[in-house]
Amino acid sequence: MELQAARVRLAGRGGDVVGRLRTAGTADRLAVGCLVVLWLTQAVTPLFERGRRQGPTTVVVVLLAVAALGATAGSVGWRRAGLAVAGATAVGVAVEAIGIRTGLPFGEYRYTDRLQPQVLGVPVVVALAWAGMGLPAWAVAGRLVCSTAARIAVGAVALTAWDLFLDPQMVAEGFWVWPGGGFYRGIPLSNYFGWLLVSAVLMTVFAVTAPGARSRVSVSAYLLMAVMEVLGFLLFFGDPLVALVGGVVCVPLGVAALVGRRGRAQDRPRPDRVRRGRLSGSALSEWR
Repeated sequence: MELQAARVRLAGRGGDVVGRLRTAGTADRLAVGCLVVLWLTQAVTPLFERGRRQGPTTVVVVLLAVAALGATAGSVGWRRAGLAVAGATAVGVAVEAIGIRTGLPFGEYRYTDRLQPQVLGVPVVVALAWAGMGLPAWAVAGRLVCSTAARIAVGAVALTAWDLFLDPQMVAEGFWVWPGGGFYRGIPLSNYFGWLLVSAVLMTVFAVTAPGARSRVSVSAYLLMAVMEVLGFLLFFGDPLVALVGGVVCVPLGVAALVGRRGRAQDRPRPDRVRRGRLSGSALSEWR
């Protein structure tokens, strides 16, 4: 009887692992599908006149957020992924609402009415962008360093680096304004100190809600966005300085994470371990 009970427990664990693999496959397919459509949308965005790109910009951000949700769910499950996205979006709304009213922690800025809808004066897509790019930055850090503290620091740098592209582009589109100007395409240095601080808060949220999120799909989303931004500023927006500054930081981070230690084939578990139900949740995350 004890032997039979042990076999039942083992079979149950094996079924659980197979179920996790199937969930991961579905989530990854959703993420990859969103990234493909996102890439196509980014490719046609320059065809719109400047000042009329609210539509494609909104589509890109929503697709990025859904892709981040799917890629994270593939690693840690839908519940944790949902908590991570919701937490990051809530932090985004809160810090942006405080920022436009007090100037902290980014500096004095304001949103125009071009991006709609808005909550507390903050465009919803801006809040979603914190989640959409924050989770890929968290995955990048997870493939480069091991300790939680180091991962929070690297993730904060990876996310802040993305704003080297984002702010110049969005200011040029008239989505928000820095009345006092600044040294980098009219953006003050205080903005990037603020980004580092808020990004560290976001990474801490992810450390609690999605500690095992480090999939290749998430890292690929980070690298895709970086490459597309470099090409966009070089070929369409006519600003090689932004392409260089953002690309020098983001592209190497994305490439290093994609080929990092946790992405190597030798880290994958043997198929017999999967069949026998001996693959733990943490090992499954490491494999992916």
